[in-house]
Amino acid sequence: MKGQKPVFILWFLLFSLGMLFAQTGPDALLEYRNNNFERAVEICKSEIAANSYNLESYVVICWSLIRLGRYNEALDYARTGRNINRYDVRIMEALGEICYYLGRNNEALQYFQEYINMAPEGARIETVYYFLGEIYIRLGRFRHADIALSTAVYRFPGNAVWWTRLAYAQENAGDLYEAAASYERALSLNSQLNDARRGLERVRQALSR
Repeated sequence: MKGQKPVFILWFLLFSLGMLFAQTGPDALLEYRNNNFERAVEICKSEIAANSYNLESYVVICWSLIRLGRYNEALDYARTGRNINRYDVRIMEALGEICYYLGRNNEALQYFQEYINMAPEGARIETVYYFLGEIYIRLGRFRHADIALSTAVYRFPGNAVWWTRLAYAQENAGDLYEAAASYERALSLNSQLNDARRGLERVRQALSR
């Protein structure tokens, strides 16, 4: 037993060093949160090369590529991540965003609706409703956009841009009093928003006729 102590100590030291290395190794999520998106992509690619089923790496690389505007590349990784786990809502939401930015509106709607069904209180739920509203505006479905954007600002009331987009949807749906109130709310949050200021002027002129 005494002769085994040095071996045990050596094993313990090697194990401890391995754990320390694991804890201090490159962290893609940390790089993403620090807005180092290129570095996050590099780390994720290395992780995927070592383990092609590492779902966390696919999630972070998708987020990073979206922030870099590399949507077609993000789409490839998102589809692979979805093949690993079809029900991961992070991949689902990323696919919705990617398709939104690529102009693939119907696919984006499908992914966002799936996210809402799977995670009605998910971490990105207010953003999902915002994107839904923007897609409905693109499609000229302004009342649907009103509902989606109203839900977005209800869940996150401090976003002046979202209030402006809600007002725009209401304006185009013909709900001018509601639009005026939403433009005013946007300007109360950010008085420098020119889109909100111009929108409020349009609505007031229309109401004064």
